[in-house]
Amino acid sequence: MDSIQLPHIPITVFTGFLGAGKTSVILSLLPLLPKDYKVVLLKNEFGDVQVDSQLAKQSSLTAVSEILNGCMCCVLVGQMETALLEIRDKYRPDRIIIECSGSAFPATLAFQIRELERQTNNDLRLDAIVTVIDAENFTGYEDTSPTAKMQASYSDIILINKHELVDERTLDVLIDNLNTLNLDTPKIKCNGRNGVDPNVLFGIDSKLFKDPVARGSEDYHDEVKTLTAYRGFLPTCHNHEHHDRESCISHTEVDVDRGMLESALASLNKESVWRVKGFIRLDSAIWILNWAFGRYDLALLKGDASFMQDASIRLTIMGDKYELNRKPIMAVKKFCADLQAQVV
Repeated sequence: MDSIQLPHIPITVFTGFLGAGKTSVILSLLPLLPKDYKVVLLKNEFGDVQVDSQLAKQSSLTAVSEILNGCMCCVLVGQMETALLEIRDKYRPDRIIIECSGSAFPATLAFQIRELERQTNNDLRLDAIVTVIDAENFTGYEDTSPTAKMQASYSDIILINKHELVDERTLDVLIDNLNTLNLDTPKIKCNGRNGVDPNVLFGIDSKLFKDPVARGSEDYHDEVKTLTAYRGFLPTCHNHEHHDRESCISHTEVDVDRGMLESALASLNKESVWRVKGFIRLDSAIWILNWAFGRYDLALLKGDASFMQDASIRLTIMGDKYELNRKPIMAVKKFCADLQAQVV
């Protein structure tokens, strides 16, 4: 008797530069899907602070899988392939959504998925590459970020996010720039927090990157550097020669003052620091902080907060690699000083 052929598992890849709003767009899709539709999110985050993943776990996703401390379009290639196969075998979802780090080059990632298509006889299949654009900031960082240009150039759909924050003239300039990079790809405006209709994004059956010979050799992921700001109890140190921290004095774990937080965020130079995200203790609770290019929001952490029991602040700071390598202390010195935190 012939075995029943299960439907293939489509993969939708979301790319977009740091702070574009990829996680918010993905989470906005979920309430619009049928209740029995199973989606697993595979997330790639900078550093070891699982910020967006904590937000995702508070949603209706079937599962969230994480790849940390690197970019899965390059140094974590094997981990991505393994993670996709594990998701298939463990959950057999109706769809897998991959959310790339802000510096991921979509072509490299797509070629890996095309290879998995061949290995799995199309059981796993690339459905679409969706690029999320920050309407307020894209025109500024596209001049300095090859990655941002590549993400917009190699995509099945471009979602224009945060367009309500700019005037019509700015939006027209943005669309002109996007058309210069990628004329034929549809450009769709997100509906604020309501995101976009999943019927527009799902079922695309992408034709991009089917030819393995077309693989590019450029790697642009290396333009982002990450630092970690921490305030809390550190391990007791008896040997001061094994690290380069200025001291081993632990800060008492207490709430962070909201005014202090606002002042510290206002001191950041968005030319060199592009994104800050992580966890912060406010009003005797743990909050998820997301800051990008001068704007921020806070969301109450509803899940297990035991990982913050000895800390008040645990933030990942992302920015221009060359600026932060040249003067890492100067770029974040006032920010960390205002928060009484240290770079670890």
